[in-house]
Amino acid sequence: MKNNGTQLNSVMTEGNFYAIGLNYKKADAETRGHFSISETAKKNILLQAKEEGISSLSVISTCNRTELYGVAQHPFQLIKLLCEHTQGTVEEFEKVAYVHKSKAAVSHLFKVGTGLDSQILGDFEIICQLRNGFRQSKKLGLMDPFLERLANAVIQASKRIKNETEISTGATSVSFAAVQYIMARVPYVSEKNILLFGTGKIGRNTCENLIKHTKNEHITVINRTKIKAEKIAGKFNLIVKDYADIQSEIAHSDVLVVATGAQQPTISKELLFLKKPLLILDLSIPKNVSEDVTKNELVTLVHLDNLASVTDKTLEHRASQIPRAEVIIREIETEFNLWAENRKFAPTIKALKAKLAEIKSGEIDFQRKKIADFNESQAEIISNRIIQKITTHFANHLKDDAVSTPASIELIKQVFQLSSSES
Repeated sequence: MKNNGTQLNSVMTEGNFYAIGLNYKKADAETRGHFSISETAKKNILLQAKEEGISSLSVISTCNRTELYGVAQHPFQLIKLLCEHTQGTVEEFEKVAYVHKSKAAVSHLFKVGTGLDSQILGDFEIICQLRNGFRQSKKLGLMDPFLERLANAVIQASKRIKNETEISTGATSVSFAAVQYIMARVPYVSEKNILLFGTGKIGRNTCENLIKHTKNEHITVINRTKIKAEKIAGKFNLIVKDYADIQSEIAHSDVLVVATGAQQPTISKELLFLKKPLLILDLSIPKNVSEDVTKNELVTLVHLDNLASVTDKTLEHRASQIPRAEVIIREIETEFNLWAENRKFAPTIKALKAKLAEIKSGEIDFQRKKIADFNESQAEIISNRIIQKITTHFANHLKDDAVSTPASIELIKQVFQLSSSES
């Protein structure tokens, strides 16, 4: 692991909620590959965060984005974690990355989780990946009430948008875009030999779309672990070949789809002994096809970034649904932000109420001894109503955007002598 900064304090106090990361908008596939996080690295990031006193953190890494969502005193704490567990550097991160804080970070997560920030609009695979990240964080004790409530709110928004709009209608995803590309550029595609190398999620989806839309019966699957290839082949009735046969299988293919999870290129010009044109689609992050394959004049190489331009009426219709989706997000996000704001001062209001109740009890006890026919029940009713009105006034004051909430809370603590343990 690289050391990209000074050692952080092992114990953190309260911080701000941040979303840090990079995506397809500014970072090309090669750069995104440098910051790609394996499952092992993801777990190590979370464990190290816990050791450093970070109370809440979730991680997502897909072909289009890598992001960390968490509470920190400074965003560099999260950036440092990311760079230490990937091949990326802080300098490289700063050139293409973004850092969102507090409400801006919340808004960003809503856009990501609802598919509005996806490379292909309305791609709802992202919410499954987010949900898995949240689940892993909770399992490791890295999800505080704030992040848990936010996660549930984002999932709720995603479900409502999927059910109440048509932003996810029509088959459009990276895998479908790949098939569209093949169908548009390979004549008589149903008769061509197609080789799928890799059985990851994108590879499986591409395979399913190829069968569905091309009616091709000449699809071969190769994977380093043959049993995984056989599992996919059994589902779709495909041909399975050994990894050792990859060179000869490429030579017989018209289309090669590469969708492996390798961290280094697995296909290079040394593997290519071609006698006919070969279309190669690299759907992997990091890139799994070396650029040197283009030195072979029979090769056409397309990376998944090139597929972003594959648009059709489906995407146009999805775009028309954005305003409806934004209304739903605004409703749920506003509700969440209100809860988050109230959460900041709720302990202080609770402590204030307890303090006033203590004063009330002492005064009632005093008046009971002093006044012969003292009506205790009426005094209780009147006192409780006064306490409720006072605490409501304070709560409304703290909700006011023009007010400095931390300063007001501190003043209330001083005036009413509330201890830190009480509030």
